[in-house]
Amino acid sequence: ARGVRADASALARVDSAALAVLLEGRRECLRDGKGFAVRGLSPRLRELAQLYGVLALLPDPAAAESAVLAAA
Repeated sequence: ARGVRADASALARVDSAALAVLLEGRRECLRDGKGFAVRGLSPRLRELAQLYGVLALLPDPAAAESAVLAAA
């Protein structure tokens, strides 16, 4: 199953609501058997994700692709 790649690079202002939307997108993808990755996390969004302990749940597409290749 193909995955979803979200692009967060255009987000100018971020808070925990933006993080919640990304995490909900991830949950829906996993429910449907799809992968999920986010590119363009701003330093602020990355900091929030790390603070909430969910940064690993929002991998960069390049890192997610590397993990798939390594598992093959």
